Amino acid sequence: MSVLLGRKAPEFVAPAVLGDGQIVDEFNFAETIKGKYALVFFYPLDFTFVCPSELIALDKRVDKLKELGVEVISVSVDSHFTHNAWRNTPINEGGIGKVKYTMVGDMNHDISKAYGVESIGGDSYYPAGVAFRASFVIDKQGVVRAQHMNDEPIGRNIDELVRVVEALQFFEENGHVCPAGWNKGDAGMVNTPDGVAEYLGSNSDKL
Repeated sequence: MSVLLGRKAPEFVAPAVLGDGQIVDEFNFAETIKGKYALVFFYPLDFTFVCPSELIALDKRVDKLKELGVEVISVSVDSHFTHNAWRNTPINEGGIGKVKYTMVGDMNHDISKAYGVESIGGDSYYPAGVAFRASFVIDKQGVVRAQHMNDEPIGRNIDELVRVVEALQFFEENGHVCPAGWNKGDAGMVNTPDGVAEYLGSNSDKL
């Protein structure tokens, strides 16, 4: 996996199904996220096992992410037509339902390669050529501020991705860093020796 932290998120134009169900041949990532936060959410394949649980969980939190100003984009190497078929399959029949975020079809694998998340097989649980379970939180300047990856059998915690966005926005607004286990409403830490001492003196028992 490439380390993209602190770097501009790779741009792309690709076919997609939008959150309103519209199918487009040229979804422009850079134009869509301009001036917004973004979450790029890679997953292995449509019509599989752990993947639908993640995508449904993501959809249940998409309104919260939109409140935070986040554009949500999922990506796999399936075609946009397969995305559309999965989206139109009821949840009780193994589908994901009409999720409210964009689903990008990375059929030529260029996006997965640009983000460094394409599996080459080997000892991984992943078959070669699919995207890992990788998540990228991107700020309003298009810079990657967090990236996470799980192996194929381990589904992601979408609430943690929401928390990371909230922590990033707290830092941007207050200039205070977010200690271990920080949640919205908690105190931050001033990143000086005195600030660390003050924070730990009051909060170390909660860590």
